[in-house]
Amino acid sequence: MNLTGMDLTTVQLLTDFAYIIAIACFILSLKWLSSPATARRGVLVGEIGAALAVVTTFFNPELVQYQWWLIALLAGAIVGIPLGLVQMTAVPQRTALSHAFGALAAALIGISEYYKGISRTPPLTKFEMVEIAMEVIIGSLSFTGSLIAAGKLQEWLPQRPIVYKGQNYVSFSVLGAAVLAALVLVFNPAVPFVFPAMVVISLLFGVMLVTPIGGADMPTVIALLNSYVGLTAALLGFVLNSKVLVVAGALDGSSGFILAVVMCKAMNRSFTNVLFGAFGQLQVSAKAAQEERTVHTATPEEAAAILASANTVLIVPGYGMAVAQAQHKVRELLDVLAKKGVDVKFGIHPVAGRMPGHMNVLLAEADVPYDKLVEMDAANSEMPQTDVALVIGANDVTNPAAKTDQGSPIYGMPIIEVDRARTVMVIKRSLNPGFAGIDNPLYYIDKTLMLFGDAKAFVSSIVKELTGGGE
Repeated sequence: MNLTGMDLTTVQLLTDFAYIIAIACFILSLKWLSSPATARRGVLVGEIGAALAVVTTFFNPELVQYQWWLIALLAGAIVGIPLGLVQMTAVPQRTALSHAFGALAAALIGISEYYKGISRTPPLTKFEMVEIAMEVIIGSLSFTGSLIAAGKLQEWLPQRPIVYKGQNYVSFSVLGAAVLAALVLVFNPAVPFVFPAMVVISLLFGVMLVTPIGGADMPTVIALLNSYVGLTAALLGFVLNSKVLVVAGALDGSSGFILAVVMCKAMNRSFTNVLFGAFGQLQVSAKAAQEERTVHTATPEEAAAILASANTVLIVPGYGMAVAQAQHKVRELLDVLAKKGVDVKFGIHPVAGRMPGHMNVLLAEADVPYDKLVEMDAANSEMPQTDVALVIGANDVTNPAAKTDQGSPIYGMPIIEVDRARTVMVIKRSLNPGFAGIDNPLYYIDKTLMLFGDAKAFVSSIVKELTGGGE
């Protein structure tokens, strides 16, 4: 759509300027998203940048068939609107699905550019074929890998790692086959069946990439897949000669990569362990199997009395709080205890929940003040002076086996050391292992009280007792 009265050069300059503004919005968005205090502003500016880039593309002089542009927007809206309405507990799997759709779109465009290229005169150059091959390989493996991640997070697929002998050799061989097919296409782009074979092999490798990974490593996998999708978008920008797509994809890919590195550091894992390890298999220690262990339990009335008599309380939220949608009741508990003079803080583990920042989002939804949230290292330094550590469904990130049991799959992973608090209370439905499938010795130590039940109902009962409603 050309603006009336303007020549093509002027329109091109205006669109380039608008793209620069959009890129600036993306950069500012990333900066502001790094802090909970500015995250809302970051989201808004990112949305403005994306909308500006989309609308500007409508005025691009190179765009000649608007019907496909509108069909793409309609298809995106049909898929995106329902995804935007999911419950907060489903955000991790929704994020994985978003990655899958983004990767699929990039791969399909790459496939389209390939078939357009081999039928034109002159044919695809070697450089163009390299761009398309890399984009299609990474886009295809990111698509199926993200679908597997979403299936695991939704618990439609087994959460445990699926491994077998010689798996690494098989996986590397499949990846090598895809790269070999790409090399063949670089030197002869029109070889029959090689391109479809490369796509199928890449899709297969995406499945093999994520199925060996257990549930506890899934937040890191999500960050890594985000990096892959960003890289695919950047490559697509080169294929389509779109500068804004190159920059946006590079920002997305690099930020996802940095986040994945940070997550691996937080979990004391390397990329090799994340991608090909057997982390997360159900393991029961020999000691646990040999002896009958007892647990101490408490009622809501007893838990309320302990909290009311404490000076300092650290609440450690996890996926159990998210599943029960207990964040608003937890906020009520914070208010009631604060009125009684109790100093209440929230200890946030970087991988609590199912994705980075999951607990921050839930607590922000309940308007828990940001200054009440403390990161893992700060929480651990205050733990010996903490009267009560209240764990709400945060099974794996409070498991002392990460420090004491060298045979545990999570040995070496930093945890919130609630076992160093004077009293520990754990709200949990049962003694079953968490998402990583690992038993938690925290539940059996003498100073731990198990509060069995739904997190929302149990916290509600505690609040009722503290406010006198239970009398």
